[in-house]
Amino acid sequence: MTAYTHSEKDHKKYGRKTALGTTLRSGQINSVAADWARWPAKTRFRIRETGQICEVDDYGWALAGTNTIDLYRPSRRTMHQWGTRHVTIEILHWGDPWYSYKRLKPVQKHKHVKRMMKEIKSFY
Repeated sequence: MTAYTHSEKDHKKYGRKTALGTTLRSGQINSVAADWARWPAKTRFRIRETGQICEVDDYGWALAGTNTIDLYRPSRRTMHQWGTRHVTIEILHWGDPWYSYKRLKPVQKHKHVKRMMKEIKSFY
């Protein structure tokens, strides 16, 4: 698991918004970005090592085709403090891959989005 923040160069144009159009969260429930073909949007899980509850509400081009999950942190300092960690997660709610597919469809011109959509169709 890696971390990201809204002030990184490739995220600045989106501000604090997720791919679902909600505000990035850090606290009781934490936003995470992932490949939606592997971790569908709205999948909720607990990080066993920290007890943090996370929900997939974002994705990123660097995550497409990987099992990496990117945890939202509200500042560069907390992003760097998280770093890269190997963690165990406990799935609390599995998201709907077809909801993910529907949400991806309007932006399918992007290569990483096409990849996720193709994989959703082949997996499910």
